[in-house]
Amino acid sequence: MTTQRVFIAGHNGMVGSSIVRQLEEQAGIELILRNRSELDLTNQAEVVNFFQTEDIDQVYIAAAKVGGIVANNTYPADFIYQNLMMQCNLIHASHMADINNLLFLGSSCIYPKLANQPIKESELLTGTLEPTNEPYAIAKIAGIKLCESYNRQYGRNYRSIMPTNLYGEHDNFHPTNSHVIPALIQRFHQAKIENLPKVVAWGSGKPKREFLHVDDMASAAIFVMNLASEKYQENTHEMLSHLNVGTGVDCTIKELVETVAKVVGYKGAIVFDSTKPDGAPRKLLDVTQLSNLGWQYHIDLPEGLNRTYQWYLSQEQVRQ
Repeated sequence: MTTQRVFIAGHNGMVGSSIVRQLEEQAGIELILRNRSELDLTNQAEVVNFFQTEDIDQVYIAAAKVGGIVANNTYPADFIYQNLMMQCNLIHASHMADINNLLFLGSSCIYPKLANQPIKESELLTGTLEPTNEPYAIAKIAGIKLCESYNRQYGRNYRSIMPTNLYGEHDNFHPTNSHVIPALIQRFHQAKIENLPKVVAWGSGKPKREFLHVDDMASAAIFVMNLASEKYQENTHEMLSHLNVGTGVDCTIKELVETVAKVVGYKGAIVFDSTKPDGAPRKLLDVTQLSNLGWQYHIDLPEGLNRTYQWYLSQEQVRQ
């Protein structure tokens, strides 16, 4: 069996670490990993030199600067600059090193704020983006179009997948810069420990969201990377641009908040602060194309939340 040398950019992150764990279980895979101090992905010369000196067969781009509404509003220049630089360097350097197989991981925020629901891949660039994360979304759209353009001009096999809202082990639990699920887990956990009578959740609770556990996302990434070209081309749209990854199931933020409270074991009151931003009214991906290719999710929301909370508790013990 020929050994595949696989580079995972962002291997310490939530998605990257899950891809690492799953690939480690497969035979014939040699993982090539570099942390931030060893390879600065925003430095073009470093990235080009790395790819020229390593004999790499596959590249997963799971590296990104990510955050919730507060972080996106506070650091818009950081979000657009760092993500654009990492993507451009990794994709172009892969091409220069004659690497034919690359998978770019994006985000469902690439779609218009008022996209038709559920959101098909064809909704890309049909309307105005959600303002709170526009710089990040613009960077991710550029990543899709980079892959698409190298495929068109050079015949590369550069694929893109756009996940719905992700959560799970190794998520970012920063008190202000985290996404909704880790923020809620942390808030309800602290409220339980401190025996607080109520917890305030942002927004009205009415928007609907879809959530995918990170291990399902990693599974989908590996599945799409290794799809035969003929099957991939038969089942994706004309530009071979990108595929949605999700569950095809959504819930209201109110339902999510109540489920997190139940998983954590918080018994107090829950109050919704409607003066805080809601974001898009609904975001549900149409996952028909990926389903037709043969992939389905396996981890439902209550199970995934429980696994995430247990991991959070284990990290609390480590910090203590």
